[in-house]
Amino acid sequence: MIMAARHLTAIAGIPVLLALAFARLHAQSTPGGTEFFERKIRPLLLEHCTSCHGADKQKGGLRLDSTAAIRAGGENGAVVVAGKPDASRIVVAVGRKDPDLKMPPKKPLGDRQVADLVEWVRLGAPMPADTAPAVPAAAGAEFRVTDKDRAHWSFKPIHPPAPPAPRARGTGSPHPIDAFVLARLEAKGIAPNPPATRRELLRRATYDLTGLPPTVAETVAFLGDTAPDAWERLIDRLLASPRYGEKWGRHWLDLVRFAESNSYERDGAKPNAWRYRDYVIRSFNADKPYDRFVREQLAGDELPAPDDDAIVATGFHRLGIWDDEPADRELARYDGLDDLVATIGQVFLGLTMDCARCHNHKIDPIPQRDYYRLLAFLHNTTPYQNGGPSVEVPLPGSPGQKALAITESTGALPATHVLLRGNPNTRGERVEPGFPEVLGGGAPRLPTTLPANAKSSGRRTALADWIVSPGNPLAARVLANRLWQHHFGHGIVRSPNNFGLQGDAPTHPELLDWLAGELAAHGWRMKPIHRLIMTSEAYQRSSHGRKEALDRDPGNDSLWRFDMRRLTAEEIRDTILAVNGTLNPAMSGPGVLVDIPKEVLAGQSQPGNGWGTSAPSEQARRSVYIHVKRSLLTPILESFDLAETDRTTPVRFATVQPTQALGMLNGKFLNQQAVLFAARLRRENPADTRAQVRNGLRLVTSREPTPGEIERGLRLVGSLQSEGHATPESALEKFCLMALNMNEMVFLD
Repeated sequence: MIMAARHLTAIAGIPVLLALAFARLHAQSTPGGTEFFERKIRPLLLEHCTSCHGADKQKGGLRLDSTAAIRAGGENGAVVVAGKPDASRIVVAVGRKDPDLKMPPKKPLGDRQVADLVEWVRLGAPMPADTAPAVPAAAGAEFRVTDKDRAHWSFKPIHPPAPPAPRARGTGSPHPIDAFVLARLEAKGIAPNPPATRRELLRRATYDLTGLPPTVAETVAFLGDTAPDAWERLIDRLLASPRYGEKWGRHWLDLVRFAESNSYERDGAKPNAWRYRDYVIRSFNADKPYDRFVREQLAGDELPAPDDDAIVATGFHRLGIWDDEPADRELARYDGLDDLVATIGQVFLGLTMDCARCHNHKIDPIPQRDYYRLLAFLHNTTPYQNGGPSVEVPLPGSPGQKALAITESTGALPATHVLLRGNPNTRGERVEPGFPEVLGGGAPRLPTTLPANAKSSGRRTALADWIVSPGNPLAARVLANRLWQHHFGHGIVRSPNNFGLQGDAPTHPELLDWLAGELAAHGWRMKPIHRLIMTSEAYQRSSHGRKEALDRDPGNDSLWRFDMRRLTAEEIRDTILAVNGTLNPAMSGPGVLVDIPKEVLAGQSQPGNGWGTSAPSEQARRSVYIHVKRSLLTPILESFDLAETDRTTPVRFATVQPTQALGMLNGKFLNQQAVLFAARLRRENPADTRAQVRNGLRLVTSREPTPGEIERGLRLVGSLQSEGHATPESALEKFCLMALNMNEMVFLD
């Protein structure tokens, strides 16, 4: 193993220190970094620190209510040293290890909050580029939503503009997307990159739409196809693949905090949660219109003659964490409703509505009453519990089958009150269901009377109808931005769950509105938008860096190149299975239980409880089908930044850290897969080591290896036998392990 590791650099190519430096810079500039700040750090500072370090009071000359103030520090200098938690005064203070510096002074932060601050600083303290302190919202009844609030870009009605005519263009009109992008590039004086190679484009498109590498046969076919429409036909073929739903459905599962267990100490299983995952994959493959997709998840049970999908879709309401023995059941009930308000607000509207649970929103024009007006749409739903008829609903089209679904209480509808400081025991004014005031407000059209046998109130249908109505400008903008984000690596708005005042401004606002208009024009279907984006020159550009462009636009806001990206956790595991020839393409069904090391199982409160082992063929299925237990995530997936399961995850981090390399080189899973990979090479190229090495490198990189690369691989196999006394079989297995660790396999372009 040591002898094999000596040859890793020759195969992989990037030294560890350079990779770590890239990770530090990447964390500061990626949407994931600023999203981490917006989701965890800014709310923490506003809640616990700004009473002493805010607009009214600045102890020690320090303010913590804006990123400009955080960067400025206080009388004692900087409070944050990027990348160095131990040298950052804010970390020292909240850690309370210095007797003279303990903050907050009265009540310490929780361990999780301290850990979040440490992680944020370690990542380089990424923050959006604020220039002024946030203005706190007025309190109580004095809160007013003004015309200035309504003038914020995301709250305005969508009026799709005509694509501009770039000056530098010759005759003829460019692709509409390129017209917007080129206009921005011309304004900044940056030339765009040339096109990527056909091999890079094939790999880019195949991973983008299916999450898998192109096969050798697909590579040969595309590179040999000289027809002018070869690229368009490739896109259409990939969009028609059932693998498309598995890849793009996973993006949606990230957003809706999908997991199949409840969290907390026992982390019990959610019955039949896997049906929701299968519903999402089916919906993407069928190119279900997004407005229907939203209605089914929020209120599928209220649709006329709901089918199985409509019932299964409402499992959306049941995916959050659940404490099976809360100290305060009433508070736990409102915590569950808050999880839904937070998820609905961020996922469908791009608004942090949950920040107004305890008080008027401190940043956005969202009064506390708007939070509870939104909650009122959901107030009659039954609380989650550990099984039973209120959470396990018979499927109308499948006799005898327990989808996890929503139900409502019968009888009188509960009254909804504003809860002062979010406390169920201190009720304020009564409110009725209604829409955010900044978006026009108003009351929904609700049934005035309900039949005696009514099973629901109709309120969730009213909410879903408004979300996807032409009168709400956020839903189309948010979805268009998400589609762009997952093609380009970052959204036109880099804070995809926050289109509020402190979210990132769009880099191309006219393009975003044009795309939102195209969604409506195509009946809310996503596949036409995929095709539209991928046929643009912007999508097909090379990802290579150019010094003059990097100097002017290091974050690539103007889209002068295509951003290189690392594969997601699922793509890495699925690629390994595809390369070694064992990937099982079977779809749907209960979650797969993969082998997990006993050391990891021991970390549970009840070691190994609720986990078994599926058959080897089942374990070789795609990662999206692995059972998601919140307290026991699959190690290789967790190492490569699997989505957080407790709350909506709009952006995946893409870290580079030593534990990843250690797991890929020494982990049981990778070593098992290397044995299977070697068996494939021996089976396809018996008794021909050169052909085995060539085929192995070709499968891993999706290209023909150079003669020099083949020779290096042969030298590795030979030295393992001559110097390491390995058998020919073992030497080939070690070569396969090295090949599976190549950076070219893990990074696109």
